[in-house]
This record gives sequence, structure tokens and C-alpha cells, in this order.
Amino acid sequence: MITCFIRYEIDPFRKEAFATYAQNWGQAIPRCGADLIGYFGPHEGSSTTAYGIYNIESLAAYEAYRARLTADPLGRENYDFARKERFILKEDRIFLKNVSLPHAPRRAP
Repeated sequence: MITCFIRYEIDPFRKEAFATYAQNWGQAIPRCGADLIGYFGPHEGSSTTAYGIYNIESLAAYEAYRARLTADPLGRENYDFARKERFILKEDRIFLKNVSLPHAPRRAP
């Protein structure tokens, strides 16, 4: 299992547009085969940094997933929405592997 971290630089005056974009991915990404952890928008601190995070089995599975996402009606619509509205200024993607597993059970304080 690998985790895709997408770091976005967004227009600080278009946070609502990014939230709409994120909510759309909340429907399309799981339907197309990735385990969505979530999209995270600015709340406190930076007003321009946002993240999208999901798990996928492998880079080969990622390639098949991206093809499904591109063919998905909501996926296509969301790509077009971002392109048209231009609220994403920069996007960086990295794939990481969780190397701290297995974790101990969480204990209540």
C-alpha cells in the first residue's frame, strides 16, 4: 500500500471553490478505486495550503485508477471546473509508504 499526498497552493480568496472541488473528489475518488483519506483545506495558519490524501495498492493500480478517474463523468467535470476557475495555483504529488506500522493501540489520556 502506498499513500498519495497532493499538496495544493490555492488562491486564498477562492477557498470555497477548492472546498467544492474537494467534495466532488470525495465522491469520485472512492468510486474509481482509491481509498480516500480526505481533502484538507486552510483553517488556521496558511490560507493558501491544502492537501488531498489517499491510499492505493501500488503504482500500477494508480495508473489504472487515474484512467478510471479521467473517464468518470464527475472526475472529468471536476478537472474542467478547476481548469476553468483557476483556484489551484500549484499542485505537487508525492507517493509515500507508511514505515511506522504496526502502531500500538491508542490509549486514552
